[in-house]
Parts: sequence; C-alpha cells; structure tokens
Amino acid sequence: MKRKTACFTGHREISPAHRLIINLRLSETIENLIEEGYSRFVAGGALGFDTLAAMTVLAMKKRYPYIRLALILPCRDQADRWSEHNQRIYAAIMARADEVIYTADRYVSGCMQIRNRRLVDESSVCIAYLNKSVGGTAYTVRYAEQQGLAVINLANGPVGRFAE
Repeated sequence: MKRKTACFTGHREISPAHRLIINLRLSETIENLIEEGYSRFVAGGALGFDTLAAMTVLAMKKRYPYIRLALILPCRDQADRWSEHNQRIYAAIMARADEVIYTADRYVSGCMQIRNRRLVDESSVCIAYLNKSVGGTAYTVRYAEQQGLAVINLANGPVGRFAE
C-alpha cells in the first residue's frame, strides 16, 4: 500500500494571495497521482495546508470514488483549543475520512513529530507546501527526502508529472 500512498505536509498559514494557486496546484498534483495509480492519501489533520489537502481529497472522491483519505492524527485532543468554526470543519473531515489513526491519546511532547514520521513512513510521495526552512513542515520534508520519497513542493511553481 505504501507504494500507492501520498502524504501531505504544509504550513498552517497560507497567505490569501497564494491560497488560490496552491489550491489549483494541489488539485492538479492529486489528480496526476491518481492517474499514476495512487489511491490512498494521508493527512495529519492540522489547520491550514492539511485541512485544504483533506478537503481536496474528499471533493475528488466524487470523481474518483475509490480513493481513500486516511487521517493520521497526533492525539485525540488536537483540536480542543481551536475555534468553534475550525472544530466543525475538523469534525466534518473526520466523519468523511476512510481511516482515522491516533498516534497518542492526548497531547504529549513529541506527538507531532511521531505523527509526521508516520505520515512519511506510510507513503512513497510527499506533497508539501514548504516556504520556510524551519518548523514541523521543514522537518517532515527533510525526513521524507532521507527516506527516499519523491517530494512535490507546491510552493515552488508549476506542477506537472513528477519524476520517479
């Protein structure tokens, strides 16, 4: 299954000026991967890019009903301090996901990194929105590269078929 699984990692903040282009690049990338035979997409459930990616996969299930969305979440209380609006979106995504996996029951030091590593460990491609060299997204992209995954960074310009 790892061979045909793609994970997502990205920043929580996407500027309004970049949101439309990132959304278009994300849709094109997912569709290209589906055409390459990818059918399982894993997201970490964070605000920002993770939410956008999960919602995009769920929208694409209308056209490709066989694709699956798995959420690999750091802890059961991840969204407890989020706004009510963001909690509703999170709950709606969880309700429609094909799999929900928790790496810890509640927040503990390191649970985010454990989640990030598991996203990569279950995948052969990493779709990223990375425009900073520090933080969890940068850590996850470096780990993906170390593990030999193809990394598609949507912050870097046009998307097309990725090189294997």
